Amino acid sequence: MLTDIHEGMALDPVVKHITQDKINLYAEASGDFNPIHVDESFAVKTPFGGTIAHGMLNLAYVSDMMALSFGQDWLSCGKLRAKFKEVARPGDTLTISSIVNSLEVKDGVSYANCGFEVRNQKDEVVVAGEATAKLSRGQK
Repeated sequence: MLTDIHEGMALDPVVKHITQDKINLYAEASGDFNPIHVDESFAVKTPFGGTIAHGMLNLAYVSDMMALSFGQDWLSCGKLRAKFKEVARPGDTLTISSIVNSLEVKDGVSYANCGFEVRNQKDEVVVAGEATAKLSRGQK
């Protein structure tokens, strides 16, 4: 977990490999069995040409990166805002990266505002957005 946080600081990136098994496990955990995610014979007939990962699975990977950086502060009250740009498919490798854009204090509580991107192996942005983490007293 980070202890000295400053504007412009890059968080440690996280790399995730998308597989159909991971997509299927996410479908089971979330209850989202939309055939675009889990039924290859259906998905191949769509404009996507095959199954795609759940958008929320991609955001779970962003949350992983934030939790590694901010620990319980992220887990207890982290916030995400995201825009989905591309789909992630089985076989993709996603790199999740983030930079601390600003630090602010609201009502006596410090927060780190971070911009993030999820990029695939082709360097295409899959998801981009902002994440905000509360900073406990030991962090600054």
